[in-house]
Amino acid sequence: MSTALPIILSSSDEPANKPPAAPLEANRPGQLYDSHGRVIHDLRLSITDRCNFRCRYCMEPDYKYMPQRELLSFEEYLTVVRVCLTLGITKIRVTGGEPTLYSQLLPLLTELGKMAIEDIAMTTNGSLMTQESAKAWKEAGLHRITLSLDSLRDDRVEHITRAKTNLNSSINAIKIAKAAGLSPIRVNVVIMRDVNDDEIADFADFAREHEIDVRLIEFMPLDSDRAWHRSAVVSADEMLEAINKRHTLVQLDRKNPHSPSLNFGFADKSLGKIGIIASVTRPFCGACSRLRVTADGKIRACLFSLEEWDLRPLLRSGASDEELAAFIVDSVWTKQKGHSINAADFVQPKRTMSAIGG
Repeated sequence: MSTALPIILSSSDEPANKPPAAPLEANRPGQLYDSHGRVIHDLRLSITDRCNFRCRYCMEPDYKYMPQRELLSFEEYLTVVRVCLTLGITKIRVTGGEPTLYSQLLPLLTELGKMAIEDIAMTTNGSLMTQESAKAWKEAGLHRITLSLDSLRDDRVEHITRAKTNLNSSINAIKIAKAAGLSPIRVNVVIMRDVNDDEIADFADFAREHEIDVRLIEFMPLDSDRAWHRSAVVSADEMLEAINKRHTLVQLDRKNPHSPSLNFGFADKSLGKIGIIASVTRPFCGACSRLRVTADGKIRACLFSLEEWDLRPLLRSGASDEELAAFIVDSVWTKQKGHSINAADFVQPKRTMSAIGG
């Protein structure tokens, strides 16, 4: 893999860096490939770095937002999506920060809904959802929603999010999403040792009670405090053991071979499912089909990339769709074979999760 130039995050529109040109074999009409033969068809599009929470594994309490001029405009987000669709992207997930803070969220979803996109999803903490907004998102074209919730205890919810919120807010968001037909509903839970790992089986109860998919996520080195350590990771095996002490799980066939989640149902046929995303102990890099674009227009081929490619200057200099497409093809070709979290020389990305997009 080629060595990238240093990332420069500035307010100017001069190119911070550009990817090396990919070989001709990377240019396949309607398909986006990396250098390891993986087909990329999922786009994670961050539309803001703003958030009303300051979750400990995501954003430092004094995080300084990027100046608004550095974030892409409404039209630029749509241009990115339109060009990506010509390259074979079929699924879009809208992320943040907290996407519901983006003032043009509904118009954006409306425009996306007019495009030939197989699946449009959104990840949100759900705190700002209303019946009216959820219904409007669904009518605009949003298919499904993923909510974030890291504890079932109000004091821990506040501790983890550093915000005045509670469990009832998340339960209300689940009910609103169900009423709007935004399904399947998933709830993401980041499990951290000595923080919320004693609630793993309780989250299985929560999945059964609300008949939703709960995804338990291994703690990843994208935290704002740079305090991540391997010892803080609760492994997939530990999670499964905790749940199986209370409920018998049955592993489900993986309908989507590119899904990062190991999926389980309950042996007693109760509704609700458990998914486990084991990025640390069971990496799924070989099946990765994702491309990320940050709110300020940086292309990240991998969540743990130490390199990113600045698309914004092209967008603001009147580049053609063909030039934008070529830049994206070149960027994706640099996608690394896998992350090196478990390697002795692992280096944590400079950007935290809030600035990358989930």
